Amino acid sequence: MEQTIQKRVSVAGGSWVTVDVHGDPGAPGLVVLPGVMSDAHAWRHVASAISAWPSVMVVNRRGRTPSGPLTDTYSLRTEVEDLGAVLDVLPGTSVVFGWSYGGLIALLAADERPLRRLIAYEPVMRPFGRHALPDLKAARENEDWEATVDIVNRKITGLDPARVKALRADREVWEALRRLSEPLYDETLAVNEPLPDVLARRADHVDLIVGGANRGTAPYGTAFDDIRRRVPAAVVHELPGQGHLVHLEAPAQLARLIDGLAG
Repeated sequence: MEQTIQKRVSVAGGSWVTVDVHGDPGAPGLVVLPGVMSDAHAWRHVASAISAWPSVMVVNRRGRTPSGPLTDTYSLRTEVEDLGAVLDVLPGTSVVFGWSYGGLIALLAADERPLRRLIAYEPVMRPFGRHALPDLKAARENEDWEATVDIVNRKITGLDPARVKALRADREVWEALRRLSEPLYDETLAVNEPLPDVLARRADHVDLIVGGANRGTAPYGTAFDDIRRRVPAAVVHELPGQGHLVHLEAPAQLARLIDGLAG
């Protein structure tokens, strides 16, 4: 499924988000909401491999080009309202897939508006990344995006040092990570906002997916378990052998699983 157009949607505070549309732009389909350190471009291979919907619309959340700035009033509520604005301009669309922070946003949005189906891959919630907030704040104040990428890789996600070294060696990849890390402090603050005890109360059906490599382990597996307790009716699926970066490492496998959940 090829990308056909890009929509621009105005959101609160004078900002905007863009939506990359794959497939038939006139047909209701699946909305994909990426999380932190990611953008619509990073999800293009997943979107192009999905076949169960006539269209796949990948949101480029604010704070990443070509979408607009976070603005001074940014919060988790901002993201929920932005997703609502996107759904409002896509009549008939009632299925959302969210990854990581995008999964948390989608689950909260489904407390406020009906969704026929919600699929979330390893959604995160507090206290995810909270211990790194002072370091992230200092890096942002110094506009030291090199340090920000290093903090997220080492202190938050706990990547193996050899893997971090390999990322640094790829100049194109490292520069993309630096660019995507600019809103990270504000987004990590938002992840750590208080949540209701029950999520996604207006979704007809919720599927929660965890990578087999992360199940039961910190930080993603433990955050997943915390989310699962707040969505008691959710159906849980495991993607064998995969971790958090499944959209980069196994996009076709993830697309097949999403297709299988089309219902």
